[in-house]
Amino acid sequence: MDTLFAKSEILKRKHGTMEGRGIYSQIEWNSRLIGIKGARGVGKTTLMLQRLHALKMPVNQSLFISLDDWYFTQHSLSETAEAFAKKGGRYLFIDEVHKYPNWAIQIKNLYDFTELNIVFTGSSIMDIAKEQGDLSRRAVMYIMQGLSFREYLSIEYGFELPIFTLDELTKQASEAWIGAFPVGFNPYQYFDEYLQYGYYPIYKEGKKVFATKIQQMVRHVIENDMAELKGFEIRNAKKIVQLLGVVSQSVPFKPNIQKLAEKMDLNRLTLSNYLTYLQEAQLIELIYPTNHSIASLQKPEKIYFENTNLSFALSDASLQNEGSLRETFVMNQLKQKHQVQSANEGDFTIDNTWVLEVGCKNKNAKQIEQQTNAFRVLDDYVFSSQSNIIPIWMIGFLY
Repeated sequence: MDTLFAKSEILKRKHGTMEGRGIYSQIEWNSRLIGIKGARGVGKTTLMLQRLHALKMPVNQSLFISLDDWYFTQHSLSETAEAFAKKGGRYLFIDEVHKYPNWAIQIKNLYDFTELNIVFTGSSIMDIAKEQGDLSRRAVMYIMQGLSFREYLSIEYGFELPIFTLDELTKQASEAWIGAFPVGFNPYQYFDEYLQYGYYPIYKEGKKVFATKIQQMVRHVIENDMAELKGFEIRNAKKIVQLLGVVSQSVPFKPNIQKLAEKMDLNRLTLSNYLTYLQEAQLIELIYPTNHSIASLQKPEKIYFENTNLSFALSDASLQNEGSLRETFVMNQLKQKHQVQSANEGDFTIDNTWVLEVGCKNKNAKQIEQQTNAFRVLDDYVFSSQSNIIPIWMIGFLY
């Protein structure tokens, strides 16, 4: 137990004082049971350590543990938590719960039979509603995303910048917002670096090794997290890695499910399941047609990487396409709060309300001129006086 307290204190001092994310203030920390899901690498562990630090409690009253720690090969979660409670423990932070067998039942029992305040994190793949123990009625769940462009500018450069809603961006020309930004503010000075490594906070561990870390993270997600939660063997994980490699050759990827299944030597159902797993792991995003029917659920219109950092880390540099990166950025930033589908005319339909065409500054409005609530999302504009143009960087200010 003393070993766990020592590790917890070291991690709290190292990471607990780092600048907080926007989601920190959105969490109802007074709830007795809080769950935080998200992709590996988006900062879930750091978020918990920031809360642990903010509590400013004696060592014996607050504890951070990770269930992939070697300690838990010899000790159970329940006995550890009960021993912590007997020492006066009040706040228990549990990382990597999906690594622990029957974790949901264990946490339910701790919630029901102790007075501990519990915060736990787990993979974006896990479905709490399907876990035994009925945690869905007890836990307040949050989903954590990677950094928005706005958050990246705040953390990396110290800018204090506003959050917009898409409704605001579509109702008022961007020039109306000039006063909300520092004089001379030029977002494009930082935009390319965000596309390459700004979504995952682990860029702070070194930009030169960032791509390697992302590649390692992706393999870990597929070969460990996904295999554990979906219950398949390592040879299946290799197929999924191969599938991701095929997608990476042309993003956005327009899939022919039958041909892709034949190429991968898989049946259609297995292929569709693998694509769904990759989406749940937040490695790809499946975009379906507007108003798609149940019958079309297994036939995505396009497949994107979940974010542009993955594009740079997993695709050959010669395959990087500026237009694809623009679309991936817009899709990624919007999907955090909105439903994103492919449009018949234009690139995306958002919440069945807005149509967006993404492109360069010279992109004309011909493709969407017959659409209502249609907007061009264009780069090179810092601000625009035209009400139907949204500078692309502003899409990164939605959270």
